[in-house]
Amino acid sequence: MSYTAPTDEYRFIFEHVVPVRKQIESGQFEGLDLDDLDTFLETSGKLAEKEITPIQRSGDKEPAQLENGVVRTSPGFASAYQAVAEGGWIGMSATPDYGGLGLPISLRSAFTDSISGACMAFGLNPMLTQCQIDALEEHGNESIKSLYLPRLISGEWSGTMNITEPQAGSDVGAIRMRAELVDDGSYLLNGEKIYISWADADFIENICHLVLARLPDAPTGSKGLTLFLAPKFIPNDNGELGERNSIYLKSLERKLGIHGSPTAIVNYCNARAWMVGKPNTGLAAMFTMMNNARLGVGVQGVGVADAAWQQARDFALSRKQGQTAEGQENNIASHPNVRRSLIRMEAQIFAARSICALCAYAIDMSKKNKELEWEEYAAFLTPIAKAFGSDTAVEVSIAATQIHGGAGYIEDTGVAQFLRDSLVATIYEGTNDIQALDLIGRKLDSRIGFDKFMSEIEEGLHNPNCSEFRENLLNAQMTIQQTIDVLSEKKIQDRAAGAFPFLKAMALFIGGYCHSVGAKTDNRRYHLAKVYICRIMGGIYECCQEAKMGDEALFEIKY
Repeated sequence: MSYTAPTDEYRFIFEHVVPVRKQIESGQFEGLDLDDLDTFLETSGKLAEKEITPIQRSGDKEPAQLENGVVRTSPGFASAYQAVAEGGWIGMSATPDYGGLGLPISLRSAFTDSISGACMAFGLNPMLTQCQIDALEEHGNESIKSLYLPRLISGEWSGTMNITEPQAGSDVGAIRMRAELVDDGSYLLNGEKIYISWADADFIENICHLVLARLPDAPTGSKGLTLFLAPKFIPNDNGELGERNSIYLKSLERKLGIHGSPTAIVNYCNARAWMVGKPNTGLAAMFTMMNNARLGVGVQGVGVADAAWQQARDFALSRKQGQTAEGQENNIASHPNVRRSLIRMEAQIFAARSICALCAYAIDMSKKNKELEWEEYAAFLTPIAKAFGSDTAVEVSIAATQIHGGAGYIEDTGVAQFLRDSLVATIYEGTNDIQALDLIGRKLDSRIGFDKFMSEIEEGLHNPNCSEFRENLLNAQMTIQQTIDVLSEKKIQDRAAGAFPFLKAMALFIGGYCHSVGAKTDNRRYHLAKVYICRIMGGIYECCQEAKMGDEALFEIKY
């Protein structure tokens, strides 16, 4: 498998679509200049191509195994992790106070994109640790920060997220994991968590589990959850590892894809843990990790989609089939429908990547400016980035398989792995249906993020680059606004029934805007934008029509 990291794509997006270069030029990130930006993009891309790409197939063919309570990881994963950790990539956006580099989330997203395209199963590991660092920075006390953050940032230790239980999936209010205070101020956790990604690894000193649990006197439902940090090995105040905690891996899941990423059932049997934040505020604290992970999952999807497209493009250019009018042998990339498919794939990837970059930029702005408007803007874009990025991965992977024909259905070509790996991204960190419900509910009810986004769009449409496509975008914007007006008058169940098509309409619209902004920079960008806006973005109208129907006819069919 060959893979080229999207270094040039991010250079283009950061200059022409999402104003990251201007953000850095303005000095918002102390010590970071444009030369550094280019260096980070180039270096992370080379890391992905040289160190991570070679383990893509081995992780799929030789999955992680559980042996005597310890996970034995796939061949090559340990050395790849060492390269990532030693390069400082895990703590790249963490605070310098504890050894981080303090870089923008925008750059972290570009890194996640590259290593996910190289090997999604591996890339999930550093992404989870990065998101745990975010949560501890915001909600941990000084004792937890000083002990855990330097070691998570260095990559000596890694982080997980423990939410789901057998009876509590999306309904987190049904969580039963128990936590009881003991004399030394720590807590004892008892219960079981399932679907825990990277719950253990043989190349990491210590695994730090962030766990949602319930105190004895906690209120029922989600308002009674508290967040705890439970390490695999209990460290002393100097970070030296002591006794093994009572945390046991019951089994590893046999999964459709991302075989190199160990997904475990984890039992806590009087496991010692320390509270993060305040009692009964655990869900809000965990959301810091989860929301950043949602963006990360969307970016993962973009990376996998890009890798699938690259393999499909290379296959189409090398596969000979048919003849020209002059009797010369053709490659299948010259067949109109194959060409159509390849270009649509590329256009979708650019749109999804730009949406994720816009979301990361909004998160950076919210952190720097501490303004509610930017926080709501980032919150508005997060479910769209997660859902559209992961859906794009599946759609592009299916198209890549189709372009390969029969070879796409054969595991030896590797293209089927993209489809199998990408499917989980539509499910974890909240299914894409849940993202749609979040968008149509809380995010539109507040209106702050949506209104800021629309004002930015209206200002951007005055950009001369948008001139040719301005009418298309204005018509789409009007249709979306009319749909919102209709949905706002509907009952909750009607709005819920139209949530997913509405999210897709929003994503298609934002993607079209991002294409239009960069359309006139060169001939290729212009034609790519034209394909997206004139062939793909038209799906907005169908999506909005369905969204406005609500639950019409759905419950007339009895099951």
